Amino acid sequence: MASTPTQASAPARRSLTDRFLHIVEVGGNALPHPATLFALLTLCILVGSWLAVRLDVSALHPATNEVIRPVDLLSREGLHRLLTGLVSNFTGFAPLGAVLVSLIGIGVAEHSGLIGAALRRLVFAAPAWALTPVVVFAGVMSNMASEIGYVLLIPLAGLMFQGAGRHPIVGMAAAFAGVSGGYSANLLLGSLDPLLAGLSQEAARVVDHGYVVNAAANWYFMMASTPLVVAIGTWVTERHVAPRFTSLPDADARDAIAPPDALERRGLRWALVASLALSGAIAWGLLPDDGFLRNSATGGVLDSPFLQGMVAIIFLYGVVTGIAYGLGARTLRSDADVIDGMGRSMSTLGTYIVLVFFAAQFVACFQWTQLGLILAVKLAGLLQALQLPAIPLFVGLVAITAVANLFIGSASAKWALMAPIFVPMFMLLGYSPELVQAGYRIGDSVTNIISPMMSYFALIIAFFQRYEPKAGLGTLVSTMLPYSIAFAIGWSALFALWIGFGWAIGPGAPLTYPAG
Repeated sequence: MASTPTQASAPARRSLTDRFLHIVEVGGNALPHPATLFALLTLCILVGSWLAVRLDVSALHPATNEVIRPVDLLSREGLHRLLTGLVSNFTGFAPLGAVLVSLIGIGVAEHSGLIGAALRRLVFAAPAWALTPVVVFAGVMSNMASEIGYVLLIPLAGLMFQGAGRHPIVGMAAAFAGVSGGYSANLLLGSLDPLLAGLSQEAARVVDHGYVVNAAANWYFMMASTPLVVAIGTWVTERHVAPRFTSLPDADARDAIAPPDALERRGLRWALVASLALSGAIAWGLLPDDGFLRNSATGGVLDSPFLQGMVAIIFLYGVVTGIAYGLGARTLRSDADVIDGMGRSMSTLGTYIVLVFFAAQFVACFQWTQLGLILAVKLAGLLQALQLPAIPLFVGLVAITAVANLFIGSASAKWALMAPIFVPMFMLLGYSPELVQAGYRIGDSVTNIISPMMSYFALIIAFFQRYEPKAGLGTLVSTMLPYSIAFAIGWSALFALWIGFGWAIGPGAPLTYPAG
């Protein structure tokens, strides 16, 4: 019997996963811009402070036994504080200066072509058997240079896999997993480290006004995370992704990207020499007991100008190696080219600076009202009553962050929202801000690759469509979901192991805080 027209034209039923992703996409699109979100939250804080005072909300500080009462910012004195503090809230916001200085240095390295040439050299030099782990590793390392991994390495990885006789999407998926899924892992420090450390420090000072979070606070853990992310990314690529893409698309000669030429290779050699010279100077200042980069009074390294000046170190490496490469490769002709590179790096930060302005007002108001401290004390009391051990607490933090990442793509925007609550809360439970920040970074990374709210998500779909014209959101999410699940399990297990052994999360960054 012939099927009826109704039967023939009936649309296929959407799977549960498709319906869930649709809800996530619609919900994320319904949220305002992060800057607008911070402005609205600041207004909520103002109204909340007014209500809290009239409801006589209070809490007992567990360390000092003092009664904490909210401050009304809609009072006469509160309004005066808002007016006089507007500028200083912005200019004194810890992450702002750190990010600007870091990116000025990295901008020179990027503008000169050093970062792009180094990535191409790394990928092209890999033997066939090592192609997948090298691509994932290059992706992990590229995240210290912002968007360079997305716009250069991911399409380049597709071409490399195609040249090796494998499907380009397999290479792009491996690169995307490293760039975005392993976003916080790295052997080196990047601009994200001082940015998050600044936000953590601002949040920690809700409890401890003198607390300092250094830029290398998570360095030990993130270095150890790098081989883990590379191993998991390689396993998922070969076990789950490659079998789905076996038929090769037609090669496109127009997409060919050559390995570094003679001038670029000379530039890389010059940059290597400059990097070794700078590293030698730093070692000279750190290794001797009286090294000039050690603390003058104590002779220590953990409290040294080296760690406190990590942002300046990042700046120096970017400028010195970028200039050396530019001179060797002849991409920099004069000092004007160097300044142009710095300027171009700054020109991309307009939206970020606006975001920081509103985030700074939100953080300042949250601190002034003392609502964050009151909320932290209340939540800490609840968790103390539950008597949960450290590992379940932090696995919960990773899970909360991973879910939030599906709706708010910006790592700094999410942490600016979450840090004022979670950092003080965990400090009152006896855990350090550095440990809380590490847990956040895991959750923020693992769901980047399946979040439609991630700013480069549409670009990755366009890359996929170059080789699979019918590829869409479902193709990308279904390809990357195994990475997300594997990263979440493996990274959380490493974190639990780290906490269990009580290892320091970074230099000068213990796991505990004396809650009193």
